[in-house]
Amino acid sequence: MRLRVVSSKNEIPNLNPNEKMVHLAFRASNVDFLSLMQKCPRLRIIQVPPSYRKTMSNAIQVFLDMQGIELLEGDVWGHRKDLDEYFTVDDATLEEIRMLVDSGSSMEELANQVQKKARLGPDLIKYIAKSKITA
Repeated sequence: MRLRVVSSKNEIPNLNPNEKMVHLAFRASNVDFLSLMQKCPRLRIIQVPPSYRKTMSNAIQVFLDMQGIELLEGDVWGHRKDLDEYFTVDDATLEEIRMLVDSGSSMEELANQVQKKARLGPDLIKYIAKSKITA
């Protein structure tokens, strides 16, 4: 599973239209969100850092909900954009999430346990677990 890391609004026009998961590493405006949605029509999630999430308008949240795009809060700890433009969730972490879901763990327990081992935000862990349940 890979998230495309976008460091500035200048990168949005150059994104692959097939991107489904994006982490915005800059404080995006409503116009930036709209540009992103136009450029990537298959978008399923947008992840933003917690500090940015607190300052976002409710209008963009409502619009994302209407488009079926989930807004997640989280960081890409230790990711170096100069080495790779994607942040990758490794297969071992995905398998652990799958096993915890199968064992009947609650979403909170699952997020707490995985977050200790993998450097993922709880929202992303819950999204992965939820998408694996419905897949």
